[in-house]
Amino acid sequence: MRASYTFSGRWEVSAPVPAVHDALVDLEHYPDWWPQVVAVASLGPDDARVLCRSRLPYMLDLVLHAVDRSPRRLEVAVSGDLDGWVRFDLAPTAGGTRLDLAQEVSVSGPLALASYTARPVLRWNHHRMMAGFVAGLEAWLRR
Repeated sequence: MRASYTFSGRWEVSAPVPAVHDALVDLEHYPDWWPQVVAVASLGPDDARVLCRSRLPYMLDLVLHAVDRSPRRLEVAVSGDLDGWVRFDLAPTAGGTRLDLAQEVSVSGPLALASYTARPVLRWNHHRMMAGFVAGLEAWLRR
């Protein structure tokens, strides 16, 4: 049993594209600024294991593999508790950088089963995680 999710979002942070790019490719520091990222372990130059937990009482264990690290696009393949991909497109704005998120993932097991009745709650949980992302990134970039 599998369930699929598609997420998107658009945010602006008050820092230039290169600074935002540098923060996003530096996964090992995510726990320092992204409250929902509990731990990150490097698995090599293009791979990392990431443990994250948002508001609901479950931990996601993910492996991220870098697909694209170009100056205006960051994309990773995701495996583990989620399978799919996540991409950020970065664009300069008058006030800093616009981040456009595109994410397509699928889940299996208990999360897939929960998706049949709790999909709105799981989407809310993702929304909370991304709110932590934006607030944390903005604060990290101001330091």
